[in-house]
Amino acid sequence: MSPRKPNMESSIYFGADGWWHGRVTMGVKSDGSPDRRHRRAKTEPEIKRKVKELERLRDQGRAPAAGRKPTVAAWMETYLTDIASLKLKPRSLDDYWSKTRNDIIPGVGKHRIDKLQPEHLERMYRAMLDAGHAPSHVVKVHRILSRALKIAHRRRIVGENVATLVDPPSIDETEANPFTKAEAKAFLEAASKRPTFMRWIVGVGMGFRQGETLGLRWSYVDLEAELFRPEWQLQRLTWRHGCDDPHACGARLHRFEPCPPDCTTHKGYKRGCPKPCAKTCTRHASACPERKEGGLVFTRPKTKKSRNAVPIPPVFIPFLHDHRAQQEEMRAAAGELWQEHDVVFSRPDGRPLDPRADYEEFKELLKEAGIDDRRLYDGSRHTAGTILNELGVDMPTIMEILRHTQISQTRRYVKGRSHLSKDAMRRMGEFFVPAPSAPTPGPTETRTETADTRAARARRRRRVR
Repeated sequence: MSPRKPNMESSIYFGADGWWHGRVTMGVKSDGSPDRRHRRAKTEPEIKRKVKELERLRDQGRAPAAGRKPTVAAWMETYLTDIASLKLKPRSLDDYWSKTRNDIIPGVGKHRIDKLQPEHLERMYRAMLDAGHAPSHVVKVHRILSRALKIAHRRRIVGENVATLVDPPSIDETEANPFTKAEAKAFLEAASKRPTFMRWIVGVGMGFRQGETLGLRWSYVDLEAELFRPEWQLQRLTWRHGCDDPHACGARLHRFEPCPPDCTTHKGYKRGCPKPCAKTCTRHASACPERKEGGLVFTRPKTKKSRNAVPIPPVFIPFLHDHRAQQEEMRAAAGELWQEHDVVFSRPDGRPLDPRADYEEFKELLKEAGIDDRRLYDGSRHTAGTILNELGVDMPTIMEILRHTQISQTRRYVKGRSHLSKDAMRRMGEFFVPAPSAPTPGPTETRTETADTRAARARRRRRVR
């Protein structure tokens, strides 16, 4: 009878099945029972290598937790439901869910999380690029998956975060295209003919984000101190099921087959026909009788810096007083139909402006002002930062006005102008190579005859002597 093995010592033996087996004691499980891991191989050197590798991970405290590892799809659902939802803002969480459903699960969702290899991610990214996705979209997917695997590695579900071994596609930063001074004046002149004129004054003239502008409330506007306090923003969030069985709740809306090529049901959809539902689809929450946490809601800005007070230009104050008086007239005209939300910019019935309608109005104003198409961000925050820079405002002050946390972020919002660069280089050239001075005038030739004769000049010389 062989002596008993010491505690934590591994055992290797050749089994009757023709395989070499190794047993490694890793500690104890959560229920207090011994945690013994099993490895097998065809040859003795190979099983010794596997056992030593497992012992090394155990001694370094990096051994994966016991139990069967989940698939990538199962882990992503756990990560988004129980972990990320505690930290992320609602809009960010919606974006994580969207990219998980549409990209990560179809791409690598069936792989076990501990069997995921860098090659799997690289093939998925390549397929996404070939399908027409922008490199920036692929990079976002990579970051979401990398964060989920980082948590799995931290909890010893996997031995390594394979996403750190993959280089995502390179992306070119989108170049800002702000209004020039002339374009900004033309845009506001076109907006002055609409009831929403003050909304665009605040957006273009003060660089507020769309959500901050539409979510601005009178309670946080101090006209005496001339300050705006953007404590809230207006966002459209995705509805969530409030029922116990989301799959059964949306049964009448499930579509498991793709639409035909000549589909007329979704003819008006800007993004084309929606994708078919998964077999376990839990979407269609907007039709749930007990839906919650969706629609237009007021949320806090993403960072504390975004809630800093912003000075109102004194010239805007009379316009704001007029705007408030017009809103009081709308309240009186609406009567009982008025819905009080205390927003600065409202519809005729008191409800906040719809961000989608606001975006469409921005595009209409571009056409009316004769300005080429551009993003809403270009016409608001980028424009405000660039014009402030042209007016000679220093970068730290622009950072405070735009409420950025880092000055490097502010520099991305400020675009240089070619005429300013040309003037700056002209002054630089004059500093190093001064302009040539005007030539000293030399003797000039007299072309007019004097009235004196030679004899008269001789007599004057004699008198001087």
